[in-house]
Amino acid sequence: MTTPVLEIQNLTKHFAVGTLAKPSYVHALEDVSFKVNRGEVVAIVGESGSGKSTTVRLIARLMEPTRGEIIFKGQSILKTEPKGATLDYRSKVQMIFQDPFGSLNPIHTIGHHLERPLLIHKKAKNKKELQEKVETLLTTVGLNPAAEFAGKYPHQLSGGQRQRVAIARALTVDPEVILADEPISMLDVSIRMGVLNLMDKLKVDRGISYIYITHDIASARYIGDRTMVMYAGHMVEGAESTDLMQNPAHPYTKLLLSAVPNPHAGLGKQTHVEIPDAAKRAEIPSLIDLPPGCPFASRCPAVMSLCHKTMPAVTTLSAQHWVRCHLHTADESLPLPPPNPPRVSL
Repeated sequence: MTTPVLEIQNLTKHFAVGTLAKPSYVHALEDVSFKVNRGEVVAIVGESGSGKSTTVRLIARLMEPTRGEIIFKGQSILKTEPKGATLDYRSKVQMIFQDPFGSLNPIHTIGHHLERPLLIHKKAKNKKELQEKVETLLTTVGLNPAAEFAGKYPHQLSGGQRQRVAIARALTVDPEVILADEPISMLDVSIRMGVLNLMDKLKVDRGISYIYITHDIASARYIGDRTMVMYAGHMVEGAESTDLMQNPAHPYTKLLLSAVPNPHAGLGKQTHVEIPDAAKRAEIPSLIDLPPGCPFASRCPAVMSLCHKTMPAVTTLSAQHWVRCHLHTADESLPLPPPNPPRVSL
């Protein structure tokens, strides 16, 4: 087993709300742990409010965690850089945001957006090399003619073109890990595949690892080598993407899969998952005052009394498939192999 390029251990984030006299906390993330190997895409899926974006923002050091560890290439970043990420870490771990227009300054040209990180990180020696690198980056992400695109402004590009610029900007500093926070959710369906294929090509050509955040479990299967499922700030299941889609073990994973359109429905063919309507209509519990036990218990069609009392332990179903659910709890469960699952203090 190779050393992972990125390892997250017990990452937790609580947001303070309320007043000083009566403080309370939003438990946005609870003891999340996983690993990312070089050249691997780890997809994280879940509904809004599950903690997906909070996870990558903590890894990008845009926020400080309540507790936990971020280990990059064997080095604990929170210990070596306690007051914020250095330029070196930021150059190796880059982020692509959901809104490509909001992540670009409308008063600057595309060329400016790419030149700035090249200059800050000293990736170009002179003006000629700077221009060459900008045009090479634009060509790499499929924006041709590159010189023409470099002189345009964000509002002159389509949504897909702007997201390709955002990818090019991430590439300027030769990253090893890219945090993609729903990079295709604001794009037309017709151009989403092109962006995903570009990301996949960069993974193969440059050995870039991705943490891919999405609501869309179908795109997670398409691009993700492994997929992990989040609910109410907890990791509840993880496996190789194909295995997870074909053999979902957690009731919440089955609920997500039930929302995927089935072209065979109505043709007399069996659908992959059936979930009671009550579970589909139920809402995610309050993250301020989470009840004890499994956070999915109030929506689970297979809920047991134990589910309301104790958070399920991790059960290993196969070499790369694990789940946190009392339906699968077994004394003979093997220790979880890498990637590590979340560990929750009971």
